[in-house]
Amino acid sequence: MTTQKSELVDMAWDPITRIVGSLGIYTKIDFKQRIVAECKSTSSIFRGYSIFMKGKDPRDSHFITSRICGICGDNHATCSCYAQNMAYGVKPPALGEWIVNLGEAAEYMFDHNIFQENLVGVDYCERMVAETNPGVLERANTTEAPHAGDHGYRTIGDIMRSLNPFSGEFYREALQVSRMTREMFCLMEGRHVHPSTLYPGGVGTVATIQLMTDYLSRLMRYVEFMKKVVPMHDDLFDFFYEALPGYERVGDRRVLLGCWGSFQDPEHCNFNYADMTSWGQKMYVTPGVVVDGKLLTTDLVRINLGIRILLGSSYYDDWAGQEIFVNRDPLGNPVDHRHPWNQHTHPHPQKRDLDGKYSWVMSPRWYDGHDYLALDTGGGPLARLWTTALAGMVDIGYVQATGTSVKINLPKTALKPPVELEWTIPRWSNTIERNRARTYFQAYAAACALHFAEKALAEIRAGRTKTWERFEVPTDGIGCGFTEAVRGVLSHHMVIRDGKIANYHPYPPTPWNASPRDSYGTPGPYEDAVEGQPIFEENDRDNFKGIDIMRTVRSFDPCLPCGVHMYLGGGKELELLHSPAQSAGAA
Repeated sequence: MTTQKSELVDMAWDPITRIVGSLGIYTKIDFKQRIVAECKSTSSIFRGYSIFMKGKDPRDSHFITSRICGICGDNHATCSCYAQNMAYGVKPPALGEWIVNLGEAAEYMFDHNIFQENLVGVDYCERMVAETNPGVLERANTTEAPHAGDHGYRTIGDIMRSLNPFSGEFYREALQVSRMTREMFCLMEGRHVHPSTLYPGGVGTVATIQLMTDYLSRLMRYVEFMKKVVPMHDDLFDFFYEALPGYERVGDRRVLLGCWGSFQDPEHCNFNYADMTSWGQKMYVTPGVVVDGKLLTTDLVRINLGIRILLGSSYYDDWAGQEIFVNRDPLGNPVDHRHPWNQHTHPHPQKRDLDGKYSWVMSPRWYDGHDYLALDTGGGPLARLWTTALAGMVDIGYVQATGTSVKINLPKTALKPPVELEWTIPRWSNTIERNRARTYFQAYAAACALHFAEKALAEIRAGRTKTWERFEVPTDGIGCGFTEAVRGVLSHHMVIRDGKIANYHPYPPTPWNASPRDSYGTPGPYEDAVEGQPIFEENDRDNFKGIDIMRTVRSFDPCLPCGVHMYLGGGKELELLHSPAQSAGAA
């Protein structure tokens, strides 16, 4: 065994985001080898919803859980209503479900737009690239944009300048578009981000032709905007592959993607657990688990039963040997004690130890019968498009899944002709492709919204204007809701006893993506994607900004990266007991 001395520098970015916990990334960087040698993802805030939901009236759960997040609260409210619908045995009227779909589509458009253009985009703007990779900016200024005729920017450098915060033309345009999409959501569900007209059994929205017209007038402006955005981002992201050979390794990890499906089809969905396999596969975003590029399942029952909550590096005590709330699901399948229905939450505050317990985030995993897989969401859109494309189950005219791609058909708008966009399954699950998928899914959500609006209008014109169905809360029952938050997989699991909540566990995308090393030593997706990635930043150690690391973490859409603080260690010299080649072989 060879011994090589290498200078590893401790570097930390904490916090990266202050929404749904304070996310910190702690790394050791090898500046000689130009790689991130180690990464730990931490969260310093305990939320506690699984504790204080106990004893509450189940009908309040969507109002309470929407407060989990100030960004995607409506996704939580929707998922909670799905879980309640199952527990209460209620099927909302078709028009109510189309309105929920229209609200969720507007949320995807709103959130992806503001995050991609006004937060992620800053990492690729002229000012940032000038600070971190001046050589790349110089090349960008002389590189013609292949789709300049579609988006209006002659060079890649022009695109980067348009992304400059506050001064960039496209940056400002995107802010206006975000306002419009938020208005679309409020038309459907009354208020953003905590909807006021969304309930189990449907919605309280008064559906009229004028309501749909107001929504559609804004939607068509957004559709026209996307005809500019998709080719612009394709040009920008393709350029980084060309300008920095090997950049595909930034944020790359094994393809382990999970999607819980989105947009119910009321013609098929009755929220009955016994029928969940069939109505889940009729969703307009197909649920599924993709491992090494292969689609393992699209069955929501199997997906549900495979969820495991592990601890390991989390600040919690185990619940082994405690009460089992649900022994078998409604189909008679055994339910594991580490399933959310059976989880107990025992917080154990302690000092952070990066070699022991270091995060308030638990470690959700999906058990395939052999391994506990650390699935990620690809930021949401990458997993959604990948599973939908492979499944080939969606074909509604505006969008078609082909088995290898997703085609998106955008109709004629005021200033632009019809356009067909096609997202093709990429070679990598990496930083660039997570960001690219986010752009394409904006167009996908807009195309789906056109379909939902047509369906809603057909109901209204036929006089079927009922939007809510009565229900009774059972004395005892269980329910689970599955959907996609903006950032990816979202599930709510509820147990009712004596008419009150006995157990409730929401699992949004943040714990899936930001989980620490679990009890088997498996790193979470942030950790896995950053650890081992090369460094392309041109700055030396003293001026290092960590742009490639930040791009990777932000590609997962970790809520809002509203504040970044950096700590640069004193350059502690550590001794490596193996060679870089041996390390690569072990990986």
